[in-house]
Amino acid sequence: MSAPLLEVADLAVTLPVEGERRTVLHDVSLAIGPGEALGLVGESGSGKSMTARAVARLLPGGAAVTGSIRFDGTDVTALRGGELRAYRRSVAMVFQDPRAHVNPVRRIGDFLTEGLRLRGVARAEAARRAVAALADVGIPDGERRLRQYPHELSGGQRQRVMIAAALLAEPRLVLADEPTTALDVTTQSEVMAIIDELRRERGLALLFITHDLDLAAAVCDRIAVMYAGAIVEERAAAVLHDDPLHPYSAALAAARPAVDRTLPRLAAVRGRLVSAFEAPAGCAFAPRCAHAQDRCAAELPPLRPLDGGAVRCARAEELRGRLAPQEVAGG
Repeated sequence: MSAPLLEVADLAVTLPVEGERRTVLHDVSLAIGPGEALGLVGESGSGKSMTARAVARLLPGGAAVTGSIRFDGTDVTALRGGELRAYRRSVAMVFQDPRAHVNPVRRIGDFLTEGLRLRGVARAEAARRAVAALADVGIPDGERRLRQYPHELSGGQRQRVMIAAALLAEPRLVLADEPTTALDVTTQSEVMAIIDELRRERGLALLFITHDLDLAAAVCDRIAVMYAGAIVEERAAAVLHDDPLHPYSAALAAARPAVDRTLPRLAAVRGRLVSAFEAPAGCAFAPRCAHAQDRCAAELPPLRPLDGGAVRCARAEELRGRLAPQEVAGG
């Protein structure tokens, strides 16, 4: 990988909840190079979206952040005023549900051109760029679409509008937070193909958040697996899917349905995910892991290099090549 465009190191975030501080991220380290796609995979509540919001500087009020977030060598946590606004033009976010982020009483054209107009772009030029962006994401007849309201578009079209809005800022990094979850399977495929094609054409860096390990493997260069507010494994997408280093990664792989074989029942990861603030002193996954030993509950292993990636497991070398997905998943 070339010099990282985005580099996150030892990131921890706490939030005030009912008079006390709750840890939502406790040890997140990742890096993304220009033009590279990193998939962030894990169960709901593992901290994926909070990581993206921390990178975008969109955390809730009262959030306390430690560790570092650097973008092209600049300390993101120290940015203020105009520097922060400029940074947010370089980092665009595509949210999961466009209905929650597009004003239903304003036209699509208003939504797409607002940022351009605030930067001093003339109305006609802003409209021209918006029509071109709609064409880039597969929406024809852009002039008519600019006059429409969000409810006049399908779910897939609204998500494409969100992508077009992100691209109009001419970002260098796109944070895609489960952008296809609310779409049918066919539309999911079309939207992801658009994101991947535009990333490659424009040399954009992409942080792609998803529950779908197969989709991450198809779209991303590398995959980082998250559990209880920390990265537990990071590896090339081509190998993590079939040769995971961490028992949790193996459990996620085993829990996928397969089209090439019939199973009596779908494997499941036993137990429940714990949030970062609930995580025990040792390995957070130990209570659900078929390979856990006493030392796993006693010590939190660091994220360390192994086989061209990184893993947070005290037994990683010992278990190398021995992880049985069905057993790990409790199936």
